[in-house]
Amino acid sequence: MRLDDAGGSSSTLKPFAFLEAIAQAERALSVSELSGLLNVPQPTAHRIVHMLESDGFLEREPGSRRYVPGARLVRLGFGVVSVSARTAPRRAILEALSKEIGETCNFGIRVGNHLMYLDRVEAAWPFGLRFEPGSRVPLHCTSMGKLFLSFMSPIQRQRLLKIAPLHHYTEHTITDPTQLEDEFERIRALDYSTDDQEFLAGVVCVAVPVRAQNGGVAAGLAVSAPLARMSMKRAIQCVPLLRAAAERMADTFDRASEPLIRGEKK
Repeated sequence: MRLDDAGGSSSTLKPFAFLEAIAQAERALSVSELSGLLNVPQPTAHRIVHMLESDGFLEREPGSRRYVPGARLVRLGFGVVSVSARTAPRRAILEALSKEIGETCNFGIRVGNHLMYLDRVEAAWPFGLRFEPGSRVPLHCTSMGKLFLSFMSPIQRQRLLKIAPLHHYTEHTITDPTQLEDEFERIRALDYSTDDQEFLAGVVCVAVPVRAQNGGVAAGLAVSAPLARMSMKRAIQCVPLLRAAAERMADTFDRASEPLIRGEKK
């Protein structure tokens, strides 16, 4: 991509071209790479990158001179996607699914080494799981999180698992790397993922992928409930309903929004 392809050569638009390049890249980028990618002189690229870093939009990847989205850019991106997720079509699909199953249903994406909830429809029960949209939870012990890990390339998955501590949340949490790889293989074969009290004691979850047009896992759709109300066997029986809703959810994606929620190819 050249800068003029990203919206013009105006000095006002240049920083946005850098943010777009970083947001769409599947790896960290150096200043020289950004300079070549956007056809911008290196001194100008250095100035723009350092400005964006000082403002919190970019940050250096630990141990390197490459840059990744900063906290401020992540918040901005989440805000855009969250507003989109809560618009009529996707919200209606989530509400209908929750009503049909009778339990809390969640829609989320991977942000860095966490799962982020974009939207939730809570069950109409006295006891519920109170995670607000924007909440982040671990990848290795949640149904949607394991789903994202399963469909990553092995190299990317290993890198993420090394960065993120495999905390033992309950007695059911899988923290052994070999056992996790077995779990990921099982998830790929079944095309759905489970959380059998692995993150929260007494809570079960089942998730299915929401696929982008390129076949990648763009997002996840899950049902979660207290074990007292829903057994794991009953949760797995909801998979056909989840898959049907995931297909409808995928139909709401357009090419403009896919870069924000791009997943790994299957």
